[in-house]
Amino acid sequence: MTLDNVHKRLLDNLTTGVVLLNGQLQLLYMNVAAESLLEISVNKASRLHIGEILVNAEEDLREIENAMNSNSSFTKRKAELEIAHGKALFVDYSISPFEEDGQVQALLELSSLEHTQRITREETLHSAHATTRELVRGLAHEIKNPLGGIRGAAQLLAKEVDDEELTDFTNVIIEEADRLHNLVDRLVGSRKPLDIQATNIHEVLERARSLVEAEVSGLGIKLEDDYDPSIPPIQGDREQLIQAMLNILRNAMQSLTSPDVEHALGEIMLRTRIVRNIMIDKRFYRLAVNVEVIDNGPGIPENLIGSIFYPMISGRPDGSGLGLPISNGIINQHQGMIECDSKPGRTRFSVVLPISQQSQPH
Repeated sequence: MTLDNVHKRLLDNLTTGVVLLNGQLQLLYMNVAAESLLEISVNKASRLHIGEILVNAEEDLREIENAMNSNSSFTKRKAELEIAHGKALFVDYSISPFEEDGQVQALLELSSLEHTQRITREETLHSAHATTRELVRGLAHEIKNPLGGIRGAAQLLAKEVDDEELTDFTNVIIEEADRLHNLVDRLVGSRKPLDIQATNIHEVLERARSLVEAEVSGLGIKLEDDYDPSIPPIQGDREQLIQAMLNILRNAMQSLTSPDVEHALGEIMLRTRIVRNIMIDKRFYRLAVNVEVIDNGPGIPENLIGSIFYPMISGRPDGSGLGLPISNGIINQHQGMIECDSKPGRTRFSVVLPISQQSQPH
């Protein structure tokens, strides 16, 4: 492998966007992170003026030109830039001029604030979930012991009484003790090892979708899909992933049967896309799949959006508050993550799963 190839691989494994400009501010090279951030390939962007990629950025272009002319580095924090199709970027960027074979060139580094904020948010959620999980497991142990005693005593009492009415009461005690036991088991989650194998994410989604379609029949809810057929198999437990996606789809379905819905037709969109160079739980992955479940329901109340992945939190009076925490636990077991953003008329759950389990600390 040549040194140039080593350098290219190193740059392509960075999560920071790196752009090489010539003295006329034309693009000579950019790494994979820059392609993803600027939403343009290096082939299409080659020799384009940076002002054709970052539009309406006159002040920033002046700063870059001044840095080039004075041969001095320049850094700007919390810059708002706009790319060609109108999407806003929030980044920190720095420009570092240098000479190469007598020609002035510059390295433009772009660090996405959204990416940084997501890592911070993910770390906070991960820590909170770990604390909650240990708390729930401790409570489960304390609850199950007296439940077993109550159930056993009710069974013994049932054998001692001949009165059918009293037997009905003991049966109620036994049934309710079993129900609470099952609820605690669901709170703790499955401890069964994952059956990891090559899994087609679209087969997982279609299985979950077929189950939900039977439930939404006659409810005025339409399910649509927008799949990227080029996504390769992931390493995962097919049945567990079906359960995770089914819980998320059911959550969307239930929101669309809410009395707060202000339109006649409910829509749930399933979308898959490839994402590149992504950090998940402090680990760097070159490729991952992003599965989005988007509905046009009333949205998640602002006071709940930060806690929907915690057990027993539900926006519905009849909700158990277990579906999303169970999904979150399954996705975490697959080294993935779930994010949610919501406003009235649009709620989006985004599930990111590594395509390859090969990862490295970053």
